[in-house]
Amino acid sequence: MTYVDLPQSGGPDAMQIATGPLPEIRPGDILIRVEAAGVNRPDVLQRKGDYPPPSGASPVLGLEVAGEVVALGKGAEGFAVGDKVCGLANGGGYAEYCALPATQALPWPVGFDAVRAAALPETFFTVWANVFQMADLVEGETILIHGGSSGIGTTAIQLAKAFGAQVLVTAGSQQKCDACVELGARRAINYRTEDFKTVVMGETEGRGVDVILDMVGAPYFADNIASLAKDGRLSIIAFLGGAKVEGANIAPILGKRLHVMGSAMRPRTAAEKQLIRDELLEKVWPLLEDGIVFPVIHAVVPFADVAEAHRLMEASDHIGKIILKHDVI
Repeated sequence: MTYVDLPQSGGPDAMQIATGPLPEIRPGDILIRVEAAGVNRPDVLQRKGDYPPPSGASPVLGLEVAGEVVALGKGAEGFAVGDKVCGLANGGGYAEYCALPATQALPWPVGFDAVRAAALPETFFTVWANVFQMADLVEGETILIHGGSSGIGTTAIQLAKAFGAQVLVTAGSQQKCDACVELGARRAINYRTEDFKTVVMGETEGRGVDVILDMVGAPYFADNIASLAKDGRLSIIAFLGGAKVEGANIAPILGKRLHVMGSAMRPRTAAEKQLIRDELLEKVWPLLEDGIVFPVIHAVVPFADVAEAHRLMEASDHIGKIILKHDVI
């Protein structure tokens, strides 16, 4: 098969199209002939050498795929050869074939094609786990979503609104803010021209928000804590702005009974990922099939142009997902 090789860490041009053997199908795996794959921030970090794959995972980049089942590993259940599936891979998605745990795979929502299906797993798994399972967002609450125009952000806006929450977001341009409002945000805050803490307190009549989904990290920590209501929950999924908080005042955490939590998807156990998969299938897939929630796709890029896809991701001008697609299926 052809795949995207990374002989050494570096910039986008460090990736090369190469030829190699098909991946090993382990017990419980299904082998997917990949039609499309999503591009995500962890891919960029791994390419740079800042996010090595866990032990036993494929060293090939790529954490979400969509395609056709072509083989079943021993004990793999729930799928048959020929099924169209998407799923959360443990690596290996930037390739013609990808071995995927059957417990992390889902059928394409009715009416979806490969590109739209490939835009689902990473963001929907992440948002469901961090916003609904861990932070326990419920109907009637208010959530602040940082990076509202990202793949994670556009997914979180729609899911939060679909389940009855009020949504505030931050984004870095008027165009991005307008897109977030169109997706269902009550208020989009341009962080380049507005102070999000001030806006949040104004929008909530001084109460603060119940949940914050943050991928910025250290630079936002103090204002995040100040923006939370009593019993509020801060869910940190990345630290693009840095991980070390200098001189933080943690007294409000006690005074407001705040919960500060964080998680990454890749280190989660197979059982944890299966639970997320099962809840998505039950509670979110019907919303996708009814058109209530949908993936926002910024660009579809041929696999051969994977370096360009990474440049798009790093430029941070995109709204929604960037998808790689094989030219001939």
